Amino acid sequence: MKKKGYAVLIPALMLVAAATEVPAGAMAADRFSQAASSEPTDPPPGGNGGDMGGMPGMGDPNDPNGGQNNGGQNGGDNGTATPDPNATGGQNNGGGDQATADPNDPSNQNGGDQNNGGDQATADPNDPNGQNGGDQQNNGQNNNQGQNNNQQNQNVVKQGPNREDFVDIRQAPAKQRAQQSRNGSRGTFTSRCGRNQNGHHNPDNFIVAPGVSNGAHHIHDYVGNLTTDGFSTDQSLAAAGTTCAQGDKSAYFWPVMRVRAQQDDSDQAQQSTADGNVGQVATPTSATMAFLGNARSKVTPMPQFMRVITGDAKSATNGPANAHAQWTCTGFTNRVLTDKYPLCPGRSQVTRVLEFPSCWDGQNTDSANHRTHVVFPDQAGNCPQGTKAVPKLQMTLTYNLPNRALAFAVDTFPEQGHAPVTDHADFENVMPDRLMQKAAGCINSGRRC
Repeated sequence: MKKKGYAVLIPALMLVAAATEVPAGAMAADRFSQAASSEPTDPPPGGNGGDMGGMPGMGDPNDPNGGQNNGGQNGGDNGTATPDPNATGGQNNGGGDQATADPNDPSNQNGGDQNNGGDQATADPNDPNGQNGGDQQNNGQNNNQGQNNNQQNQNVVKQGPNREDFVDIRQAPAKQRAQQSRNGSRGTFTSRCGRNQNGHHNPDNFIVAPGVSNGAHHIHDYVGNLTTDGFSTDQSLAAAGTTCAQGDKSAYFWPVMRVRAQQDDSDQAQQSTADGNVGQVATPTSATMAFLGNARSKVTPMPQFMRVITGDAKSATNGPANAHAQWTCTGFTNRVLTDKYPLCPGRSQVTRVLEFPSCWDGQNTDSANHRTHVVFPDQAGNCPQGTKAVPKLQMTLTYNLPNRALAFAVDTFPEQGHAPVTDHADFENVMPDRLMQKAAGCINSGRRC
């Protein structure tokens, strides 16, 4: 009779436990509702950070709500938990092989690799809502464990772009420019780095997803440093060659443009198709890496190894708070679109202008979200109190693309649907100090170098 009682009791307990689990769809809906606010002031409890299986997991040290389920639920045989030192609960911190939750995710939901994939998976620090953090497509790093588990958490490819995403450039609003003051810096320094004629491409991002293959889930164009990939470090970049003149070893990169009706014959075609990025990659007809001044002050040389990002690769779902896309056409650069692709008349070419923040805190070369150490000036060109102006990187990329709706699109994360508002770019300064000093001198003296 005792054995029969246990046989009834155990399934009953399992049913009760299953009833308490939150469906994946409900979690996704809750995260989407959080995206309306770019910086929630009351973060909900962290959950599911890290790898659901494997070696000892670490709780999220930034989760004040107890670190529930951080590091994966019941992960791996004999997985030992490392409790969150700032948590009051630290429940079920059971597994995950050194997966890192998103330090800028106020929700701390789904950070790291949720599909039992990839040692040392790193969530996307640019995703304020923690959606799809880390590598959720079981690509990981040579991981073959537990693939096809938790399919509901995989990225779903959103179709796009749509016809309404394309607008005649002549209908675009005029571009707003800060008025130059007498104290401003009017010069320009251009680093001549080519236009990626050598086809340096990969779907990595060492700034926001270090140590992860296919961490971007979209292909990048690279100019400058010859070795840039997901595993780059300050030291590896400094030791590499470059496509730029004057020894500028900086890493400059941005998502590629594609002609969608043409076949992708690259080595990354299979992965790109899985991520929803189709068509032949279009090499820019020109790519200008220019450093500009500040409308209100002189500039201070940028420190070596400073990392700077512009735009938000997930702004279609995160909202426009960090969106800085500028789409225009040659001959019409006084008109700019942010959330639409331009249709350019005649022989005019599609142009992307990617302007980077340029008000530095004077101390840090990077920050946890890759944004707070260097910010944008206000509309008048003034840097916030406590910051100083550094040379402003402006990438200008032109393309010879078909002049019709739906014919082209920028590469995006799978769930972003090729929305033009997601345009973004990344940069690490690996100029020799003497070259950066020269650049600042040119800018401050009003020269073109």
